[in-house]
Amino acid sequence: MKQDGLVHISKMSRRFVKNPMDIVSVGDIVDVWIIQVDENKGKVSLSMVDPNE
Repeated sequence: MKQDGLVHISKMSRRFVKNPMDIVSVGDIVDVWIIQVDENKGKVSLSMVDPNE
């Protein structure tokens, strides 16, 4: 996929995240799962929480 996506703060961890910088830093490479694709708006919603756990 060659589209940027957004990981909402609530989808970064199973626990409460107050500050995203506690989880990731600029330049980090992370594994994500696609939650939703909105082709009309060109938006991709992502999660860093493994849905199989």
